[in-house]
Amino acid sequence: MRLDHLSYAAGPEGARASASKLGQLLGSEFVDGGFHPRFGTRNFTLPLSEGRYVEVVEVLDHPAAEKAVFGQVVRARSAEGGGWLGWVVAVSDLAEYETRIGRRAIEGHRHRPDGALLEWLQLGVAGLQSDPQLPFFVYWLSDPAIHPSSDGGHLDLLGLEIAGSQNRVESWLGGAAAEVLADIPIDWVAPNGQPGLIAATFGTEHGVVRI
Repeated sequence: MRLDHLSYAAGPEGARASASKLGQLLGSEFVDGGFHPRFGTRNFTLPLSEGRYVEVVEVLDHPAAEKAVFGQVVRARSAEGGGWLGWVVAVSDLAEYETRIGRRAIEGHRHRPDGALLEWLQLGVAGLQSDPQLPFFVYWLSDPAIHPSSDGGHLDLLGLEIAGSQNRVESWLGGAAAEVLADIPIDWVAPNGQPGLIAATFGTEHGVVRI
């Protein structure tokens, strides 16, 4: 298990403008990631080091967005003004998590503007919807060579700040966070309102940036 990516919901200005704003803070440019037809969303992505990335995602005026839990989650967060939506961990086998959660993974895919097809299975978005501190799980079906981090990002993710219960999250993950996500420090903060991912710290060419 490893941290795969962070998801940021676009504000009222839309995903392109939100991605541009974050890119300026980080000194890097997001690229158009394409449309998610199963979820009625689209994203812009920024590769990080260590096989991770950040996405800025927005919901579209599309029928799938009304039915898909992910589309509903993005719409709700954007309606609040946008901001960090959640964190996503990649696993090598979803069967254990399907058994624990009592749901089956669903298929996701998107075509990048260059035509490359990314495919994955994801699980646990309904958990994120009901308890925003919880990550959801992804199992990549695509060739690692086209993973959104594959462009060789020079930005380092230095740590996360999560408001909520460490015990609750570790129960969801199936182990101590320091063990299953040993390569990323997590600062657990007492929630002052809704729990969830509240900040991420990055190492950039111009110093440390907290968003």
